[in-house]
Amino acid sequence: MYAGIIINSNSVKLDKIFTYKIPEKLKDKIALGFRVKVPFGMGNRKLDGFVVGLYENVSVDDTRIKEISDCCDEFALLTSKDLELVEEMRRRYLCTYLDCIKVFIPRGIFKGMKDKKKILVYTGRKLDENFNREPYKSIYEVVKNENGRYTKNFISKNYNLSLSSINTMIKHGFLSVGKRTVARYDNRKYVDYSKKILNREQQFAVDKIMNSYKKVFLIHGVTGSGKTEIYMQLVEKAIESGKESIVLVPEIALTPQMVERFKGRFGRDVSVFHSKLSDGERYDEWMRIKRGQVKLAIGARSAIFLPFSNLGFIIMDEEQELSYKSDSNPKYNAREIGEMRCDQYGCKMILGSATPSVETYYRCKKGEIELIVLKNRADGAVMPEIKVVDMREELLHDNKSMFSRVLYEAIGDRLKKKEQTILFLNRRGYSTFVSCRRCGYVFKCSNCDISYTYHHNMGKLICHYCGSKIDIPKVCPKCGSRYVKYFGVGTEKIEQLIKSEFPQAKTIRMDFDTTRKKNSYENIYNTFKEGRADILIGTQMIAKGLDFKNVTLVGVIAADLSINLPDFRSAEKTYELITQVSGRAGRGEKRGEVIVQTYNPENYSIRCAAKNDYENFFNEEIDIRRRMEYPPFSDILFINMNSKNENILIKNIQNVGIFLKNILEKDDKIEMLGPCPCEISKIKELYRWKIMIKGKIDLNLAWNIRKIVYDLLKDVYNDIKVSIDINPNSML
Repeated sequence: MYAGIIINSNSVKLDKIFTYKIPEKLKDKIALGFRVKVPFGMGNRKLDGFVVGLYENVSVDDTRIKEISDCCDEFALLTSKDLELVEEMRRRYLCTYLDCIKVFIPRGIFKGMKDKKKILVYTGRKLDENFNREPYKSIYEVVKNENGRYTKNFISKNYNLSLSSINTMIKHGFLSVGKRTVARYDNRKYVDYSKKILNREQQFAVDKIMNSYKKVFLIHGVTGSGKTEIYMQLVEKAIESGKESIVLVPEIALTPQMVERFKGRFGRDVSVFHSKLSDGERYDEWMRIKRGQVKLAIGARSAIFLPFSNLGFIIMDEEQELSYKSDSNPKYNAREIGEMRCDQYGCKMILGSATPSVETYYRCKKGEIELIVLKNRADGAVMPEIKVVDMREELLHDNKSMFSRVLYEAIGDRLKKKEQTILFLNRRGYSTFVSCRRCGYVFKCSNCDISYTYHHNMGKLICHYCGSKIDIPKVCPKCGSRYVKYFGVGTEKIEQLIKSEFPQAKTIRMDFDTTRKKNSYENIYNTFKEGRADILIGTQMIAKGLDFKNVTLVGVIAADLSINLPDFRSAEKTYELITQVSGRAGRGEKRGEVIVQTYNPENYSIRCAAKNDYENFFNEEIDIRRRMEYPPFSDILFINMNSKNENILIKNIQNVGIFLKNILEKDDKIEMLGPCPCEISKIKELYRWKIMIKGKIDLNLAWNIRKIVYDLLKDVYNDIKVSIDINPNSML
């Protein structure tokens, strides 16, 4: 017997299946999906490998084939269905076998992590006169009360007790060390979230999904239309029939609310899986699912790969979000993976959004996806009134503030009424750039071709791409002037302005800077939900999914930010953000108000968002996409190369460009743009150039292009990094 093995190596040159002999002692143990140890290379270094094929015979000389050394685990990490998906992902996303395999397996596996840990046990021996004092008394009481529950490190960290004192007590027999399975996942009991009676539209949606032969559905429901309750009742039906469900959310910020509701309905046996969990927590959640202990998982895009074996539903909330597509290998789209898993398991996929992506809605128009429309808010709540304020008019009335007069008055009004306000600005920091007023010099990061952002709380200029920090400059390095000034505005400055103008208001901020620590999303969410803050200021992470009953005012500070991005999706992103953040207002009994500040009120994305008119927005946008031949009418294959050596980079990408142009010029349906520098031409000391290929690109052509690129760069592979992506999120 022989096995086809993928070696655990990141080298592109080793991206192939190697054949190994299965020794007699392992013949009854090894199966598809097992992780094994194999000798590799001239020195027979022991490496991990994954069994992806089993063969009775091989066509090469048997004496030259090495033997598998051992099995790493007691069970297969991958199923045959997983391996089918790995093969398809490698082909579709132009990556290696190992890139694909790793998304199915938690990192803890590679670290040798186990679910059994050493825990402290109370022996029953009483403290003698030498130990009847601090800190020994405290350690003794903690272990006695929590007997067999916690590790030494947990007790030391959480009870502020020294490890050396704990070890001393073990040495003298007051405590002992045992082994037990330790749950590193959230085992809290949540407030009951009772089942609701569905309204007519919601019931129609559930019935349609349950009875239709279609595989994929889009629930296009206005904000607050009760999509989450539909998801929950579908999950309930799946559990009743013995099936499992995955619920995907785009932002970790949305996870606490989803977890709160689903655990409140279905109890503690709901798995939570996202990047903010520790390796141990992710490992434990993965193992619970692998053992069949959990019927429902909630998480970000990586949760699509969790090892369920009997899926009934895959639910993707806020399906339009770009965060469902990975920017690192494999550059998968969770929506596409979900549809592949539906084909494998015969399950159904439900996409939900108030602002569907143009590509998804176009597929609905073509009949590929079943469209379900929810036109009204659940429980009879009224859609908020949306006012568009032309900030050019504010300037004419000598108002140079970041707040229009109508928004300023509305904030004061809500504070008097004890109602809450959300202020949205999709840019963090205090000032977006720092410049010399005499010569115009802009302070840029030395590692990146991007201006520094001023962060007032830290007293530093910070690059948002590489994270480098410098002290606030007092003198212009170009002309020696002291006229250095801050320009632009971010969430931090908005927070300071609010505190200055409304000192009585309790204000909190949710952006990347305030949510770096573990559980920070949940802490901010709970603070605002419980009414311990009056005003929430944030970036796009506050725009979706959050449900606060006392929020009656939403202010969009600068609606133009996303319009001006050099991206064909800029109008779609603008419509989506305005509509989604507007939906946070008036979700309770009181009607909400939304104030959108803009310098471009005539733009169709802002105009349609103010009227909550998705259909007209889609018609205008799809017409532009058709004329410009952008997705969904074509594909974009984006080749990005970067290097510390600009000369080597330019020489090689131009060589690649000439080679590809000669091949592609025969096809009049394919257009190649570049090579040229990226809009941000340098990040983290790496110079960046790009080639964009647009048209009907089938997977065979894409794979052929990938092969050509890597073959041409084989001699400079260590000097140049390459990224190849089909329909990327960003081409900056």
